[in-house]
Amino acid sequence: MNRPERPDRPDRRTDGVGALLFPRNIAIVGASDREGSWSRGVWASLRRMKYGGAIYPVNPRYSTLWSGERCYPALGALPEPPDHVVVLVPGAAAVEAVLAAGDAGARSATVFTSGFGEGGGAASRSLGSRLEEAIRRTGLAVSGPNCLGNLSAAHRMLTIPDDRIAVLERGPVALFGQSGGIVMALHRTLASRGVAAGYAVTSGNEIGLAAADYIRFFAGDADTRVIACFIEAIRDPEDFLDACTAAREAGKPVVALKIGVSEAGRAAALAHTGALAGSLECFDAVAGAAGVVRMDTLDDMIEAIEFVAHAGVPAGPRIGAIAFSGGLKALLAEAAARNHVTFPELAEPTLARLREILGVGTSIGNPLDAGFTALSSREAYFRCIEAMQSDPGVDVLLLQEELPRVEGTNRKVENLREVNRLAAEGAYKPMAVVSMLSYMLTDTSRSFRRELPQLPFLQEPSKALRAVAALGRYGASLRTARIRPRAPHTELRGKVAALTARARASRAGGLAVLDEADAKALLRLFGIPTPEESVVHSAEEAQAAAERIGCPVVLKLVSHEILHKSDVGGVVLDLQDGAAAREAFARLAESLPKRVPGARLERALVARQVSNAIEVLLGVQRDPEVGPVLMFGGGGTLLELYRDLAFGPVPLSAAQAEAMIERTRVGRILEGYRGAPRRDRAAVVAALVALARLAEELGDTVESIDVNPFAVMAEGRGGMALDALVVLRPGGKSGS
Repeated sequence: MNRPERPDRPDRRTDGVGALLFPRNIAIVGASDREGSWSRGVWASLRRMKYGGAIYPVNPRYSTLWSGERCYPALGALPEPPDHVVVLVPGAAAVEAVLAAGDAGARSATVFTSGFGEGGGAASRSLGSRLEEAIRRTGLAVSGPNCLGNLSAAHRMLTIPDDRIAVLERGPVALFGQSGGIVMALHRTLASRGVAAGYAVTSGNEIGLAAADYIRFFAGDADTRVIACFIEAIRDPEDFLDACTAAREAGKPVVALKIGVSEAGRAAALAHTGALAGSLECFDAVAGAAGVVRMDTLDDMIEAIEFVAHAGVPAGPRIGAIAFSGGLKALLAEAAARNHVTFPELAEPTLARLREILGVGTSIGNPLDAGFTALSSREAYFRCIEAMQSDPGVDVLLLQEELPRVEGTNRKVENLREVNRLAAEGAYKPMAVVSMLSYMLTDTSRSFRRELPQLPFLQEPSKALRAVAALGRYGASLRTARIRPRAPHTELRGKVAALTARARASRAGGLAVLDEADAKALLRLFGIPTPEESVVHSAEEAQAAAERIGCPVVLKLVSHEILHKSDVGGVVLDLQDGAAAREAFARLAESLPKRVPGARLERALVARQVSNAIEVLLGVQRDPEVGPVLMFGGGGTLLELYRDLAFGPVPLSAAQAEAMIERTRVGRILEGYRGAPRRDRAAVVAALVALARLAEELGDTVESIDVNPFAVMAEGRGGMALDALVVLRPGGKSGS
């Protein structure tokens, strides 16, 4: 039977997620009467949640199952076409089940079975390829393999065999992740905090539907306010980032825990940037610009989800806090310093109002210890809130409290109700309650928590601050328009192609290297300056070039094969006249074959020597999961020791370039540290933006670019690339 090709358009795949989560009926392939079997658990979960569609057990070994349920021998024997198929048979039988589901007219499937590539063995990878082909041929929307099922509260659908899930409740949170255990732990913890997750998808190996597909679906879902995910690996970086951007534009942050960092590719990197880059730093730079809020721990994820689900996203990361305890005030201050969170100084009008309210001296600050006065006076408490809310430097306000565990704490209850009412009116900046430490909710506290839908309840200062600050940075980024990819420049593309064609694909994996002369010519096409220089082929040409350029000059080996010129004596500095340049070329021609057997000096570069400059690094590195990433940091030979680096997305705006510089220590030096002359920071910004444009133009072909060092002159004098290396990938596509 001829089967259709798998639909690859994002809108079709998004429709597939809808088919997965809102099926008309469900067939369970591999149904078994064995006690404790997953098939029995899936059936029990669907029955317990009163799923409204038909449920069809499928197994030719049984005629009835589960207390008299009719069991069918095959999908083709069902009384109606299956819509969603749960696959619980092993190995090759699972592949056949997917093909049979397509033949029978199903729209979606969940493959619980493992052994499709996650083990790394040849047989497992082969089986994974067969499953991928079956999915492509049938066009089914498939979650898994190696997963635990899915939850859709709006449809009363629960194919997760977990009897700890007692109720399904529509809510503002959508969960998905490649670890079923972690997704369910998040779901249970949120439920215990009174936060409903209306969707939970265990995506497994993502051979079928992937993270991008779930994010797009949830971005368009009316119930969802926050998308939370656990990510091990990203299959299609461009598609993932595009989906995250769609969620960002829909006003729904993607709160993610990302693991699966691998340094193997960096260890073998040709370019210096490759060895320096770190996966999570690259992920933050690129995915963060697209709308992902990455958290370091599951606990931090819970706090971030709690905040967004009830208060939305703050406009910025500047936090104000009101505490009744001097101890909590100290904890907040220390947690802020430890986690690089800002408690801004309050404006003088705010301080004056607080002194008037509290009747204390000049020790009032942020965090505010409101002490006994506000604790004992409801009026004073809310006047303090109003004063802190009015401060222009505060984006979000934290209030010390926790949910009452028993009946009878009336004053606290009424205060919290009033804070929730103020939040619901929308006139105030977001507010959240924060406790001294983590605590369990009782039935009383959980019931009361439902009365306060506009008010997040965060637990423990460090977790709370990390979550709120991360969300605040995300909120601040929403005010910056995302730089859209540009259309390729036809004239530039031809010149780029001519330069890159000379690169020699002589490295492992077919990587090709542009030598320094061609790499710098490529930089100049995009407006990145270089010193006056000339390629020479003989000692006589070296002398003539030095005399034409003006001394002092530097002479450097030009080679596709020898990447680190200094290691073989291929850089000669301080050549004061043409004769010195001539002699340097001759010496290098004589010594090179001794240092590198078989090598010959065919080309060298004579360049004006630059002095009195600050050296920085500019670079591009292709991350295996998120694509090209910009790098900036201190340049020169000590970079590995200090690792003073910042990362940014491609494409890059001038504001994002400025932010990268701000995150480094060398950025302070450019500003004139301790009275030193200011450097031309604007030249660095322009070069970073231009380098991002070059990476955009190279498209899939770019592996890495090193501009190290980039010399930054005195303010107003510009900057220039003193050395450059470009590494290209085989088979990539140029252009945006």
